[in-house]
Amino acid sequence: MDPQTAVVVLGLASAAAWGSADFSGGLAGRRAPLFGVVFFSQILGLGVAMGVAAARGEGIPGPPDIGIAIVGGILGGIGIAALYGGLAAGRMSVVAPISGVLSAVVPVMAGIVLQGLPGPAAVLGIVLALVAVILVSSVPGTSADPSLGRIRGVPADVPIAIVAGTALGLLNLVISRLSPGSVFAPLVITRLVEALLIGSVILAIRRPWRVPRGIWPLVLIAGGLDMAGNGLFVLAAQAGRLDIAAILSSLYPVATLILAAAVLKERIAGIHAVGVVVAVAAIVLVRIG
Repeated sequence: MDPQTAVVVLGLASAAAWGSADFSGGLAGRRAPLFGVVFFSQILGLGVAMGVAAARGEGIPGPPDIGIAIVGGILGGIGIAALYGGLAAGRMSVVAPISGVLSAVVPVMAGIVLQGLPGPAAVLGIVLALVAVILVSSVPGTSADPSLGRIRGVPADVPIAIVAGTALGLLNLVISRLSPGSVFAPLVITRLVEALLIGSVILAIRRPWRVPRGIWPLVLIAGGLDMAGNGLFVLAAQAGRLDIAAILSSLYPVATLILAAAVLKERIAGIHAVGVVVAVAAIVLVRIG
């Protein structure tokens, strides 16, 4: 597979994994404390990363990759804590589109700075993809269900959205700098640091965290797919342009939306349908570019 095709395939696979993880985590969050779901999904994702790293024959990361992994874990912990802290606050706002766009813009802009502008078609595709993220993440009216995490209305204010989006965008930028061939072993460290930070937040704010036994399969799926999304994103960034990998992986809300419609029979709002169409156009333009 040529690099141009690989970055598109891996980037979209990352979006599908992240979107499916959000869907599973959202279902679990309807029936269990949200912070408990997030914390234990991090722990389970850590186990998945260890298994995949062993299967791939990845050795102990070198000092540069260990440093990247630790910084990534701190950024990921801050981003997730800010995002779900907004959920716990119980106020509706525009956090979902703000954080979604920022988490894409940060690595996209870094990719352009590091690698120069892509072709005109790809630039237009990047712009359309950002528009698609805004449309698909937007909440018609004020009755959104907050349990679906990143793609639905998040009760928080704009500063929390900025912190969450910037931290998650920097996380993607940082882990994209891992050495070729070293992916899941450093992500074990990243996920461990994230889990420690989120656990500290739970203890500090004294939120409920116990997850009922019947919810564990959903938590396992969410944790495993989220880790798969991280790994696929790193592989996409290593295969081609960082900006292309970042913008394609940022389309994960589309996957969550489609799953919600297919599995839960949720009605797709007009603005969300437009967002899906715009996302498809963006993918075509990025591939052409």
